[in-house]
Amino acid sequence: MVDNVFYLNMFVLGAAIVLELILGDPRWLPHPVVQMGKLISFLERSLNNGQKRRWKGVLLAFIVVLAVYGIVFLVITLSYKIHFYVGVLLEIYFIWTTIAIKGLADAGKSVWIPLIKGNLEEARLSLSMIVGRDTENLTDSEVVRGTVETIAENTVDGITAPLFWAMLGGAPLAMAYRAVNTLDSMVGYKNERFLDFGWASARLDDMANFIPARLTALSIWLSSVFIKGSNRKSGWLITMRDAKKHPSPNSGWPEAMTAGLMGIQLGGLNYYKGIESNRKTMGDFHRKLVAGDIPTSILYMHGGWSVFVGLEILLLFLLGQK
Repeated sequence: MVDNVFYLNMFVLGAAIVLELILGDPRWLPHPVVQMGKLISFLERSLNNGQKRRWKGVLLAFIVVLAVYGIVFLVITLSYKIHFYVGVLLEIYFIWTTIAIKGLADAGKSVWIPLIKGNLEEARLSLSMIVGRDTENLTDSEVVRGTVETIAENTVDGITAPLFWAMLGGAPLAMAYRAVNTLDSMVGYKNERFLDFGWASARLDDMANFIPARLTALSIWLSSVFIKGSNRKSGWLITMRDAKKHPSPNSGWPEAMTAGLMGIQLGGLNYYKGIESNRKTMGDFHRKLVAGDIPTSILYMHGGWSVFVGLEILLLFLLGQK
């Protein structure tokens, strides 16, 4: 027998995904991440000075994650006491704000469309909106590489990881994950200002994405059976060989899998504010990347999160049995 909690969790997760696919991230809707950013900025200005910055950074991460989890947990608990449907709607809303399926696909298309029209300058500009690297002098192939890498990497922290934590702990844990991710994006840099202060936030993000990243790579591989032209053997071998080459302990998994399945090479030379960064490559070089590789990578992204959700449903079903 399956507990009613199973059906409730399925409805909440499914509704959040449907809303994201239809509406994406509408600007008129209040977004909790904006408030997280304000809290992080305030605390960073207050704490990131003087000595013991690493410990102050630990305090920052503790305060932000605990505050977000606690506030969302309290709001959800009180909303269910007001009315069952109020609680359900708020859970759907909070989980919806943690995922970015439509946004990630639209970001890829915003680069792909100008490329196929021959407008390299516009494609570079669109890419600059979603990556940190310098884009002004990129070739069309390098623009495609940056887009494919971004789509593959963000499949984890933008889609599957928040859904993973939502499955384990509902909206409060999904929002706590988003707080961790926001902390990393704001203070998790290896520069003079944040090297010590952002250490805890970066490590916490690594831990939060560890399992989702590997499950996402597996999900992309499983979904590739439905995608024409996938080199499934290469996808698996390249991932096992190259995933660890990425500077991040997690980002290399979806990127290496995508590279192997598509028969392309990712990684290599980038510039950040004029400073050279030469990353190890993932995948074997068979050909230059072309504009058509962007919609293909979006297809793998959709396949990956769809299988990931299917695995979640199966797990929830098994856990819900008595």
